[in-house]
Amino acid sequence: MSDLQEEGKNAINSPMSPALADVHPGDTLLEENEERTMIDPTSKEDPKFKELVKVLIDWINDVLVEERIIVKQLEEDLYDGQVLQKLLEKLADRKLNVAEVTQSEIGQKQKLQTVLEAVRDVLRPHGRVLQWNVDSIHGKNLVAILHLLVSLAVHFRAPIRLPENVSVQVVVVRKREGLLHSSHITEELTTTTEMIMGRFERDAFDTLFDHAPDKLSVVKKSLITFVNKHLNKLNLEVTELETQFADGVYLVLLMGLLEDYFVPLHNFYLTPDSFDQKVHNVAFAFELMLDGGLKKPKARPEDVVNLDLKSTLRVLYNLFTKYKHLE
Repeated sequence: MSDLQEEGKNAINSPMSPALADVHPGDTLLEENEERTMIDPTSKEDPKFKELVKVLIDWINDVLVEERIIVKQLEEDLYDGQVLQKLLEKLADRKLNVAEVTQSEIGQKQKLQTVLEAVRDVLRPHGRVLQWNVDSIHGKNLVAILHLLVSLAVHFRAPIRLPENVSVQVVVVRKREGLLHSSHITEELTTTTEMIMGRFERDAFDTLFDHAPDKLSVVKKSLITFVNKHLNKLNLEVTELETQFADGVYLVLLMGLLEDYFVPLHNFYLTPDSFDQKVHNVAFAFELMLDGGLKKPKARPEDVVNLDLKSTLRVLYNLFTKYKHLE
């Protein structure tokens, strides 16, 4: 790696031109027509870049605290898929069928492939090109790793605040005819648009959680009274909002009671046993809300399934404001 970094410095000093002619192909770590990318050293010193890395490391360590995993350096600790596996399992509440520990490069890449396929299933990019792959992650490409972590943090509405508009200068080094050539590109790691999505769009509940936590119990008590007033008709009772609505079943049944119709059981999972089934239930409940004339919930189905209390309260409060007049 030190040899490659030295070559990169030479390439940086003469962008878009061949590397020094006296660099013999046998002395480099690049094969013919192979390319490597590295972050310009000046970008690594940018305060916003440093903040992004620190925020993501702290977030990973908070999520995996029960696993006794401590991440210190992203590219060194995440490249083999082990930490990424644990992180995704914790965030998505699902178990991946992969070997726990593997030392060989082939085994690591196979495990990483499985983990990244699971990430794709969770993110559902819908044609959007993902900015990472097995080779880039296993090759300790920090830019690719950061793209992956930012996407996961935004998708799962991580309780962190990512710095806005973070970009880095990336040097792409290629070997052609035994000589190194380089080019510079700008990689955007975070944008303002990403940061204001969902969790970062503040509302009354943000204020309640941040500045009036003592009143939170009053709001929860009112909502519990409201939902039980209707769910008691089915001999159901709620005591914990974030957990008992997380699988979407009570939410679907509540919508049927509020709108006075029977919800066919084949439209949702009465006893969901996977993350995807729970997300389906909550998403179906959201569709029923839209049919009932409510605005589209600010929360995402995944937020409710992931036991995000604030998201669950937002959904239930919208129901309360529309149907509180019902006897």
